[in-house]
Amino acid sequence: MITPILLRLTQRHIDRRLFQSLLFIIGIALGVAVGVAIDLANASSLRAFKLSVTSITGRTTHQIVGTSGVPSNIYRQIRIDLGLQTSAPVIESTVRGLSVNGRTLRLLGVDPLAEAPFRDYLPAGTWTIDPAQASALYSFIAEPNRVFIAQALADEFGLAPGDTLTLQTPTQSRVDVTIVGLIQPDDELSQQALSDLVLADIATAQEIAGQPGLLTRIDLILPDGYDTRRIEAILPPDLRLTTPSANSGALSQMIDAFALNLRALSLLALLVGVFLIYNTVTFSVVQRRSTIGILRALGTTRRQIFTMILAEAMTLGIVGTILGLGLGILLGRSIVGLVAQTINDLYFRVDVQSVAIEPGTMLRGVAIGLIASFVAAIIPSYEATRTPPVGVLRRSDVEQRTRQALPFVSAGAVVLILAGVVVLQIQTRSLTVSFTSLFLVLVGCALLTPLTLIAGMALVGPVTDRLFGVLGRMAPRAVARSLSRTAFAVAALTLAVSVIVGVSVMIRSFRVTVTNWLATTLGADVYISSPSEGAAGIEVIIDPALASRLADVEGVAQVATMHDLTVITPDYPDLPPANLIVPSMDISHGQRRFAWLDAPTGDYWQALESGVVMVSEPFAYRRHISRDRNTVTLLTDRGPETFTIGGVYYDYTTDQGAIMMAHAVYAQYFDDSSLTAIGLVLEPGVAPETIIEHVRDTIPGMEGLQIQSNRALRANVLKIFDRTFAITIALRLLAIIVAFIGILSALMALQLEHTRQYGIMRANGMTPRQLRVFTFIQTGLMGSTAGILAAPTGLALALILIKVINVRSFGWTITLNLTPQEFIQAFAVALAAALAGGIYPAWRLSRLAAVQALRSE
Repeated sequence: MITPILLRLTQRHIDRRLFQSLLFIIGIALGVAVGVAIDLANASSLRAFKLSVTSITGRTTHQIVGTSGVPSNIYRQIRIDLGLQTSAPVIESTVRGLSVNGRTLRLLGVDPLAEAPFRDYLPAGTWTIDPAQASALYSFIAEPNRVFIAQALADEFGLAPGDTLTLQTPTQSRVDVTIVGLIQPDDELSQQALSDLVLADIATAQEIAGQPGLLTRIDLILPDGYDTRRIEAILPPDLRLTTPSANSGALSQMIDAFALNLRALSLLALLVGVFLIYNTVTFSVVQRRSTIGILRALGTTRRQIFTMILAEAMTLGIVGTILGLGLGILLGRSIVGLVAQTINDLYFRVDVQSVAIEPGTMLRGVAIGLIASFVAAIIPSYEATRTPPVGVLRRSDVEQRTRQALPFVSAGAVVLILAGVVVLQIQTRSLTVSFTSLFLVLVGCALLTPLTLIAGMALVGPVTDRLFGVLGRMAPRAVARSLSRTAFAVAALTLAVSVIVGVSVMIRSFRVTVTNWLATTLGADVYISSPSEGAAGIEVIIDPALASRLADVEGVAQVATMHDLTVITPDYPDLPPANLIVPSMDISHGQRRFAWLDAPTGDYWQALESGVVMVSEPFAYRRHISRDRNTVTLLTDRGPETFTIGGVYYDYTTDQGAIMMAHAVYAQYFDDSSLTAIGLVLEPGVAPETIIEHVRDTIPGMEGLQIQSNRALRANVLKIFDRTFAITIALRLLAIIVAFIGILSALMALQLEHTRQYGIMRANGMTPRQLRVFTFIQTGLMGSTAGILAAPTGLALALILIKVINVRSFGWTITLNLTPQEFIQAFAVALAAALAGGIYPAWRLSRLAAVQALRSE
């Protein structure tokens, strides 16, 4: 048990070594902050999505849905023929608020008389009606183009009942709607969830959404034990009964892999911090070796020494953890926009109004900080108890034990690396298992640092001798002689730099793969589509007549059309509806790449026109599609139809995958003839800019559409790609900051331990400038070693990310692309971080007074 005297000694040491204590606290705080920030951003985004879904579905237990919508007469049958009074028709779409800075808004069409059982915020008692309009509710139901909007939206743009709101609809038309009231939910969470809502009567919503006679779905509240076969018996084959939880659950699972990847990347910063903490605690033990020796000589037990050192580390760990929680909240507020934007680009629209600070996230942050502090401090705390009192007084014993442990550490490193490789061979889709193997390999590579450092200093000694003379001979020996200190600082820097190498190689490889994919699949010269906003944009419906008008434009050789829609796949009720891509021609001109293709003549387009479908690689991965399991059932307008899958093609549009069906086949099973995109193949020598200007100025039907060249489209896609990985830049930077602190801590420890040695150097004529050079040579050697060791470690990280984790997360095949750029940049970062970490210690060393240094022991 630790005594009050030992507690006072611990407190006095912390007070007297405030700078060292701050290094410890910063290492923990940054590691905890990154983890908490990522958790907060992920949780806030997912919470906003769930709130959004819940606010729209309300108390709905079941829904009737269809690929092309639900005919309005089905609602009559449900309500009258079956007597289900707790049923409500719903229109759901997205529109653009032209008079509110082009904001994307959710359009919800309802029947006010049927809404009360479903959604709390819709009963008339919660509406704020303009007092001047006594018949506002009647006007909302009976008159066209009357809407309610969210109070938050009205406050943001200064809108009030009676004002006009201009909307751009999916059919490209502009509609002016009159605001007759404001939606004011009772609680703040619902206000956030409904901040982008425009509420209209069913008839008005059908006109705005371009769905006359159709509903998006029918919401139902069924009593427990209700026989759903009664409903299914009256449904036509193109409709089905489902539950809202199935779809929303599948959608929320979309971002699980994305969130886990970010969380794992944040743990890398904490792993770097663990090495820093170990170094700092060891430094603390070294500083007090005389005090510990005296305490041992006076009868203090090993357990008390162990408890004293560990208690000090845990005290600082608690402070660092608390600080990390605060920093994590601030950082989380900063990066939540990046996370939400990525989700909007890749998955679905999510509007994050605030950061949700959940107790579970805070508790995880506390656990991470305290466990990291304990794990990093346990070894140096134990080391402080192993040596007899007289031995504690000798620094050489520490280095001797380090050298003795070197074979075991190196062997353990090899074992960890091999264990990581073995775990990688496990055939599983568990990302937890994959990241476990990744961390085993990274820790194993980091533990090879001491051996690499010794070998490197032995090899570089003759070179530095020739370059710097006596200082060049001394510096490598000083680095190797203080292995217990330098090895962990170099290991922390190696890990941080290897993250830069691995993630940079992965991003570059992914970008090159996407660029090559765009080059082979985007075969048209000009593209016309809805304005690009990623997955959160408005899908504009294009009139097929526009394609005919474009075909008559001089200079246009071919017109390719595409229809993109979602279809229900009854065989996969736990997955979101599938994306169906319907092209009218092979826009890739036969260049599309396949993972496997079973076309009799090798012509995939001919196979498509014969009635088979092709699926993208992520679609096949998530549904275990193979040559032996090559069918998919779609809910068409003719009912469920099973199609043969003729191949799996590489595609990077969405990680949920897609199905490709020829337009001629699509027309046999679906009644919708609208388009979502048009591609123009120009005649040789015709400039895309000329056609774009002509089409924009003279062809009717272009309102609300985006027309761009092939080059501009590729640039926009890559812009979204770069935006997706923007958050990793911040995470990599934080890892480097932690590693920089590790180098600084190590150099300060070396300076303290060798104070008397430096004093002798000064007494024998070494100048302050030479001491500075001596310090920078050491830091340069440490940084160079970290940069060199980070290259294979980072390459291993990149291979695991590309070949294993990326495939298990998203189902994409990425071609490894290596260039010297990432490795040169990483080496430069390692060297610069090490040299920067040596500036302050070098400055202090140059101000060292020889007399005081000689008295230090």
